[in-house]
Amino acid sequence: MSAPPLALSAAMSDALARWLETEAATRDRSDHTITAYQGDLLAFLSFLGGYLGEAATPKSLASLRQPEMRAFAASERARGLSARSLARRQSAVRSFLRWISDREGYDLSAALAARSPKYTRSLPRPLSPEQARQTLDMVATDHETPWVAARDLAVLTLLWGCGLRISEALGLNGRDWPFRDALTIRGKGGRERQVPVLPAAHQAVADYLAQSPWRLAPDQPLFRGVRGGRLAAGSIEGSMQRARAVLGLPPTATPHALRHSFATHLLAAGGDLRTIQELLGHASLSTTQVYTGVDDAHLMAVYRNAHPRGN
Repeated sequence: MSAPPLALSAAMSDALARWLETEAATRDRSDHTITAYQGDLLAFLSFLGGYLGEAATPKSLASLRQPEMRAFAASERARGLSARSLARRQSAVRSFLRWISDREGYDLSAALAARSPKYTRSLPRPLSPEQARQTLDMVATDHETPWVAARDLAVLTLLWGCGLRISEALGLNGRDWPFRDALTIRGKGGRERQVPVLPAAHQAVADYLAQSPWRLAPDQPLFRGVRGGRLAAGSIEGSMQRARAVLGLPPTATPHALRHSFATHLLAAGGDLRTIQELLGHASLSTTQVYTGVDDAHLMAVYRNAHPRGN
């Protein structure tokens, strides 16, 4: 069997780079999203190279129709890609095709009409308040090295007590300490938000720093691994895994589940969705709605109670 043709021509490589730059600059995409989009488009253009028998070029895209899009979807599913991952990949491809059709004047309406596979979006499963407390208590005594246990407890307390993403907590540096009443967090897409810091979270970090063997420096990580480098998410995930095994919690009890729990527990205590959206750093209220498992009836009740004309 002969080797497949090159996936990209020079012109296509340039077009892809320009599209990614446009997405990053005008749509406020995060670095993670841009990397994912690049992988999605490389997979698509690589497929086209083999399907068409020649390296894909911007000009070759002008003839795309639904058969090519269906063939790509079938190829990806045959490789084991899930319906959810394929839907995301096809969304990126359509976004690129819309951009290049505007740029080059192509009519790609037929290709853009191809449907993505349906999938059931899994809802996050937060821990109950008691489960969250038990988890933190377990982590506090989990490691044979006291400062490591204190470190893991501090990180997980920030996730549950402040709603941080694990990447946001681990991205903190020495200059962020001491915490004021609120932390300035730079989240996905470079969006900044103010997150109140509970006394318990402040104390947990203070306890960790008091035991840490590493000197706190402004340009160095706040949370360090045992060798002094920036703490990796895998260490926190391992700590959480051991805690849930002892407590008999489900596999969904991950560090990220504590962030879900932050949002859900606030809502249960009477917090409104818009405030929770701001605390989480979500760009869309619909994301917060799914995140907290809120149904449409509850959402409408929030609107009616909050709006001056609602009563």
